[in-house]
Amino acid sequence: MMMTTIARRWAAWMLLALLAVAGLIGCSALDERQRQFIFNPGISRWGHGDMDLKDVWIPFTSRLTSESVKMHGLWLGDAPAMLGTKQPVVLYLHGARWDVWASRTRISRLHDMGFAVLAIDYRGFGKTTSGLSEGSTPSNTLPSESMAYEDAQAAWNWLAERFPKQPRYIYGHSLGGAIAIDLASKVNDERGTIVEGTFSSVRDVFATTNWGWLPIGPLLTQRFESIDKVRRIGSPLLVVHGSDDEIIKPILGERLYAAANSPKRFIMVEGGNHHNTSSVGMEQYSKALKDLFGILPPAAHELPPALADAGNAAAPASIGTGATPGPVAAASVIGLATTKQPVKPRSSTSRNGSLKQAATSGTSDLPSRSAATSNS
Repeated sequence: MMMTTIARRWAAWMLLALLAVAGLIGCSALDERQRQFIFNPGISRWGHGDMDLKDVWIPFTSRLTSESVKMHGLWLGDAPAMLGTKQPVVLYLHGARWDVWASRTRISRLHDMGFAVLAIDYRGFGKTTSGLSEGSTPSNTLPSESMAYEDAQAAWNWLAERFPKQPRYIYGHSLGGAIAIDLASKVNDERGTIVEGTFSSVRDVFATTNWGWLPIGPLLTQRFESIDKVRRIGSPLLVVHGSDDEIIKPILGERLYAAANSPKRFIMVEGGNHHNTSSVGMEQYSKALKDLFGILPPAAHELPPALADAGNAAAPASIGTGATPGPVAAASVIGLATTKQPVKPRSSTSRNGSLKQAATSGTSDLPSRSAATSNS
């Protein structure tokens, strides 16, 4: 008990010292340190030839820095001219580490569930460049919360211009979930938002650590306050978390979900961690996409005969019912949504108006735990 008291007093003195140092060195240096701590861009160098991912370049001028930005992304799907008007398109926003290529397996799973996918790198990550001078490199840019928000908005504008008739969704993993929620709280043309392994705020993440009792709130410049923004989302929201996530605790996903308006769905994937939840919980994902967004997996009649027969042998009840197809079909075919997308209400005065009236059949307002049934 005595040692605990001494430790707390020592930590309190250290906090006061930190505040004093922050005043001396200035807010800009404190902001830079936090950005360096939160964002960990790196180049993934493995397996770059094993998927049909296409490079996409999105140029825009930053309002924050007045610099020219050439944002790099990866596209997984049919050529834009070949996309049907019913196929959903999703903007994929990755987390705080590596680059967009490191998310390739998660991107592929979303594709297998029926989405055409645009995945981007924020400034400071991967091949994305910024700067007025020719030949600027990603290493010249230190990522920030505000720049990541602006990058996501630029990518969304790019999608809206090229795919005005397709239903468009927003997906974010980990820190990308906070960026996805910020974007969804600002736009009004998204059909739905999906976040996985994300949190309510950076302050709440820190609170789950051993030093969580320290009052760091006033020092934070990179806040990612999703808990305040999620209430302003006007489309259905799917929140997914792994029960064994030790990086972002499941309670933070539950807290974010509780603050959101309906229609919404929470999935706790038993055995899922911060990295494999979409793999372990793919069957749960598929069911939630059907219940919440009206997106179905590929129907058997859309498959080549050999694969259709395999799907029939594996799961005869799935044909024509909207259930998940057999394992061969689900793993091998990139499908298109075949059902009419639910229309979400929009109010001229508030993005939250009449949301509960738009709740789709099968959505849940209470977190539920169910066992994961697949792993890949």
